[in-house]
Amino acid sequence: MDKIYLILLIPFLGTVLGSATVFFMKNKMNSKLEKFLSGFASGVMIAASIWSLLIPSTDMAKEQGLIEWVPASIGFLCGIAFLLVLDSIIPHLHVKSNKPEGIKSKLKKLTMMVFAVTLHNIPEGMAVGVTFAGVLVENSGITLAGTIALAIGIAIQNFPEGAIISMPLKSEGISKPKAFLYGTLSGIVEPIGAILTIFLTGAIEPILPYLLSFAAGAMIYVVVEELIPDAQSGEHSNLGVIGVSIGFVIMMILDIALG
Repeated sequence: MDKIYLILLIPFLGTVLGSATVFFMKNKMNSKLEKFLSGFASGVMIAASIWSLLIPSTDMAKEQGLIEWVPASIGFLCGIAFLLVLDSIIPHLHVKSNKPEGIKSKLKKLTMMVFAVTLHNIPEGMAVGVTFAGVLVENSGITLAGTIALAIGIAIQNFPEGAIISMPLKSEGISKPKAFLYGTLSGIVEPIGAILTIFLTGAIEPILPYLLSFAAGAMIYVVVEELIPDAQSGEHSNLGVIGVSIGFVIMMILDIALG
């Protein structure tokens, strides 16, 4: 059991390492690299949503005697709605935007920028927590190897996310240590959310198929609402497409090979 909790830190480690790039880069992140990384993160999240969450959701629903597509559909749409509500309520500011979103507040620009990334890390923590909860449930069809693959995949896509938040903070005049700290803290919700989900395993077992697809919907919301638009805006959008393709294939291989 202790090993499981250590594995939960893998995605967070990706954020930490990505945020640490602020110590090695002198200026702003190259726009071409940023587009590629945004696309890469999108590809990883799309593949993880399919192979690690939606397919296990339908398989588990079948084992429970349910219509396979019902939990997947309901959970997915609820996940989209959940992130849509959070996006509308939590005051946050995307890195490339000057217009805050969510309810009006007097929070500092820096705080709202960190909130924006933290908001997008919530579904990733949910995804890892739900799959680990599935491992603890008998006959769920979810393997420990598969959950490790998901954790590694999310860690890989968290690396560019950590860099994408820490580098702009540095460009805003924040010191490198503080930019690293804020970038790191933005990912702390992932292991916390995952651990809370595991503690609730006994209570959530009957609705696990819904929760798996719920996490998938939340992740796809992040991809469609921000990552893909960032990767496709302006020039060199083809780099975003390449990033999506590579990220998708890597996560697919991880899940199939280890799952």
